[in-house]
Amino acid sequence: MLVAHPSDKVRASVMKRYLVQTHGCQMNVHDSRRIEEVLAKQGYERTDDSQLADLIVVNTCSVREKAEHKLLSLLGTMKPLKEERPGLVLAVAGCVAQQEGAKLLSRVPHVDIVLGPDNIAELPGLVAHVEQQKSPIARTVFDVHDPRFLDAGAELSLRDREVSSFVTVMKGCNERCTFCIVPTTRGPERYRSAREVIDEIRALARGGVKEITLLGQTVNSWHAPGEDAPDLDDEHGNPKNMGESKFAQLLRDIAREVPELARLRYTSPHPRHVTDALVRAHAELDVLPAHVHLPVQSGSNRVLKRMLRRYTREHYVARARALQASRPRFTLSTDFIVGFPGETEADFEETLSLVHEVGFSAAFCFKYSPRPHTPALKLEDDVTEAQKDDRLARLFAAVEVTQRKNLESLVGTRTTVLIEDLGREGDDGIARWKGRSERHEIVHVEAPPGLDLRGAVLTASIERANAHSLMGRVEGDLSHLPPRAVTVPVMIPSDQRRRLPVTKSA
Repeated sequence: MLVAHPSDKVRASVMKRYLVQTHGCQMNVHDSRRIEEVLAKQGYERTDDSQLADLIVVNTCSVREKAEHKLLSLLGTMKPLKEERPGLVLAVAGCVAQQEGAKLLSRVPHVDIVLGPDNIAELPGLVAHVEQQKSPIARTVFDVHDPRFLDAGAELSLRDREVSSFVTVMKGCNERCTFCIVPTTRGPERYRSAREVIDEIRALARGGVKEITLLGQTVNSWHAPGEDAPDLDDEHGNPKNMGESKFAQLLRDIAREVPELARLRYTSPHPRHVTDALVRAHAELDVLPAHVHLPVQSGSNRVLKRMLRRYTREHYVARARALQASRPRFTLSTDFIVGFPGETEADFEETLSLVHEVGFSAAFCFKYSPRPHTPALKLEDDVTEAQKDDRLARLFAAVEVTQRKNLESLVGTRTTVLIEDLGREGDDGIARWKGRSERHEIVHVEAPPGLDLRGAVLTASIERANAHSLMGRVEGDLSHLPPRAVTVPVMIPSDQRRRLPVTKSA
């Protein structure tokens, strides 16, 4: 049973507090940061204790059916809390909010606010409406005609000592893949100006952020607002890779204007927009890591056509090979869907063979699940759950082989590591730090106690490969690094606190 909070009258003069729970992709994590910044500007204070929260925001994902079910289950656990604390405002944001709209208010009556991704800036006003009118409200309007992009708050990043941060360059999607709900939940493609993107990145870098990930549903389709999109299809509708990529030029402009930035990543690109110009940028810009996450979804041309991916296996492999040739030890990770309607065993075998042909360093693998408003609903979901489970397990096993091969090939080499955070500190006094290599592998390194490695870019000699990470030894003198601050947590008796789990998916 959830513990009741002291009466709202007792807390009337206390600063309002919020709790944000994040479910889903990197775009959702980014949106949650924007929610935090909007609330911080209105004087709200962050907490991870539901007993102290005046506002709880659940930021949702609807790409997978299980995520939607988890949301409804989570909201069910919050009902007693809401009943015991009528003054608590409960908001649902993100893709499920956009998908369901006002229907969610009827479906879950104790929800106060349903907030679409394009309406984040309106959240404080919506909270005021609920508090004053005592009535729920849904706001899920796309900003198609006047796109708004909320800046990442450099001051918030500095406060939280963020090593990495996200910057949106575009939102929405025009690809219309038959399995995907994103065009429904995020709308059509809208683009941000290069000047806004660069200015935001510069502010974050000056605030201490070392790595930026550019975000967009098809991030490498970016071009300046008002410009015509580059023509990437030939007369037969097949993808080509001619012309100067607008996105590649954006990467070059960022590298030139923000030289203090250590790394510049982007996700998720579409294979059709991996132009020759983008490949050249990877070969020539040191700030770009030797890694790209390039979703493929299937290794079968027949399935790719049913998915409306608008490229062939052969085109994907050619683009993968071009990227891998652009830098030494360049790695690729990807996304796969198994059990798409009509997928045969022969189709799936082509997916397995693609894993070994490309040699992916990692992959996110999912079973197909029907999503509302998607064209694939018209196709018969004729692959059984047992077949999906079997294929998913075999795909994971195949990816594990190529991942292991990549990690083991790095033993004995030297790599540059951007340290993200302290992993753990053992009884021996040695601090174990966690970071990412220039290829995006997780690397654990040891350091003397008392030093703060967070945000440092170090050279490490790789000594061992684990199942999903590397162990390395830091080379060079660390005496220039600052001492690690010691914080004393404020303890709340266990019988006076009630926490809700805060989850983030990278």
